[in-house]
Amino acid sequence: MIDFNKIPSPCYVIEEMKLRKNLEIIRKIGEETGVEFILAFKGFAMWRTFPVVREYIRGAAASSLFEARLAFEEMKTESHIYAPVFRENEIEEIIRYSSHFTFNSINQFEKYYPLVKKLKPTVSIGIRVNPGFSPVKTDLYNPASLGSRLGVSHEQLGDKLPKGVEGLHFHALCENNSYDFEKVLNHFTGRFEKYFPQLKWVNFGGGHLVTHKDYNNQHLINLLKTFKKKYNLHVILEPGSAFVWETGCLVSTIQDIVERGGIKTAIVDVSFTAHMPDCLEMPYKPKIMGATDEINGKPTYRIGGVSCLAGDFIGNWSFNQELKPGDKIIFEDMIHYTMVKTTMFNGVTHPSIGMWTTDNRFELFKEFRYEDYKGRLS
Repeated sequence: MIDFNKIPSPCYVIEEMKLRKNLEIIRKIGEETGVEFILAFKGFAMWRTFPVVREYIRGAAASSLFEARLAFEEMKTESHIYAPVFRENEIEEIIRYSSHFTFNSINQFEKYYPLVKKLKPTVSIGIRVNPGFSPVKTDLYNPASLGSRLGVSHEQLGDKLPKGVEGLHFHALCENNSYDFEKVLNHFTGRFEKYFPQLKWVNFGGGHLVTHKDYNNQHLINLLKTFKKKYNLHVILEPGSAFVWETGCLVSTIQDIVERGGIKTAIVDVSFTAHMPDCLEMPYKPKIMGATDEINGKPTYRIGGVSCLAGDFIGNWSFNQELKPGDKIIFEDMIHYTMVKTTMFNGVTHPSIGMWTTDNRFELFKEFRYEDYKGRLS
């Protein structure tokens, strides 16, 4: 149990014990099915935890030069790299850090394939394909929406894959269950099965929320075993959220309480737009420790962020007692798709980063100072 009195505010805190529990689930599925799980840095790149992660899995999925370099330096592995486009001034360095190279279009493949194979013949080449279906309802996160720029359609590929392509990759999920994956898999095989004899591997992307308490892991295991037995291909999954689902929180402190129009707002020392952007983008209402949805007759507040953005707030939550400045507000499940997307908008203080260890102590990984803010600008 975290002792929040020992945590600076504001601060992202990951719990090592919960992280290990998720990693054990992922490793077990991998061992039972023979599939390869790799960590997608776009969802979680808290590199000070990588020594723990490496005890359970070895691979990493990167989508940029910086992610690929971080994987090489801190996960001690070459990356499975994919990006919508690769830049000419970065491509040679990316090749250095990569074991698998997946292109988003035939144009990108034709432009860079000769260089990749020249500089590093061992790199395995893939193409991202678009299965034409996704269960994701929010357009912002739906890679199969009309006119999507992500992936090649089966019509564009024609009768056979370009020479040198060894793998196909799709990504069409976002924190979905195994039954959603089954639907996407059926669309994928229906459109791309004819290319399987030319392949060595397939990458089923991320969004497999295998560590959610309601996820049917056995159903996923059955799907993966059936696919591997039928097609004899190496299978890769690269979730981000699943690795750190419900493993940590964002600790904040109320600075002031204002009331207008009968609405009470508790203003905290963090920002939704800067430190929890998915809350506004998705949008969704995060859980707060000790709070519930609005209940008539109970003290009720919306929570306001510290930035000057007028819409930097979410509400309403009810509490067992009236709030006051100095009270802690603990936002739960704030490790995946948070730190990787934060900004220093408005120059507000960025939360520190740390871990609550298995021996019940807090380890501070990083504090952010004026120099971090200034260093991002010129």
